[in-house]
Amino acid sequence: MGKKKEDPEILAIKLEVAAELGLLDKIEQCGWGALSSAESGKIGGLLARRLKSG
Repeated sequence: MGKKKEDPEILAIKLEVAAELGLLDKIEQCGWGALSSAESGKIGGLLARRLKSG
């Protein structure tokens, strides 16, 4: 199964949330795979909340 293309708007929001949580440096240095499941969950939860509130 191939990698799906991510919407640039969602990626921008995801990076903004990561920056607010202090994780942006870690992502830039090591990539998204370096995040723990807890860190990824925090980003995902805040991202979903922002997308829902529009």
